Amino acid sequence: MTSTAPSVLFVCRKNGGKSQMAAGLMRHVAGDAVHVASAGTAPGSALNAQSVESLGELGISLDGEQPKAITDEMVRDADLIVVLGEEARVEDPAGTPVETWITDEPSLRGIEGMERMRLVRDDIRSRVDELHARLLRDA
Repeated sequence: MTSTAPSVLFVCRKNGGKSQMAAGLMRHVAGDAVHVASAGTAPGSALNAQSVESLGELGISLDGEQPKAITDEMVRDADLIVVLGEEARVEDPAGTPVETWITDEPSLRGIEGMERMRLVRDDIRSRVDELHARLLRDA
């Protein structure tokens, strides 16, 4: 990590749900102390409405966000890349550390809808809180 604010890039396949939630949660907890970006390896056309709603329940807005494709520049600018889930792959990060978070998937237990999304959000939230604490410790 650099002596300035560390930069974290959250990546998932569509950049409509999990990576957007992680980015929103990190922005909320870290403010300007961490530079945050998110992207997808195969971006969708819109944010997941339930992801947006679940963050709204915590007072976190994703206004102005939209799915976007990962770029070489994003990878180059990141101090850490966090891949959410097993579907996305980040090729050749040129020395940038990559973490993969295999997040809770409540649908495998028959949990759907907003109940599912809240559980996913809360899993990502606990991981973001731990990462934030680690970034502060390493700064």
